[in-house]
Amino acid sequence: MQTTTIKIKGMTCMGCVNSVKTVLKNLAGVTQVEASLDPAQATVQYDPTNTNISRLKEVIIDAGFEVID
Repeated sequence: MQTTTIKIKGMTCMGCVNSVKTVLKNLAGVTQVEASLDPAQATVQYDPTNTNISRLKEVIIDAGFEVID
């Protein structure tokens, strides 16, 4: 298992936080997700044999948010 923290721009409420958590949790290989407004980020635990950081960022962007590198 690996853990990464992704900074996210565009989350303005708990509904946004829940949206990010949902899209990440639905991704194969993701085992745990914590997301927050302050700081605006998601910490994701995942199996690198099933997914990768690029895919995590992609689903966040597809959900309508911006990833800050």
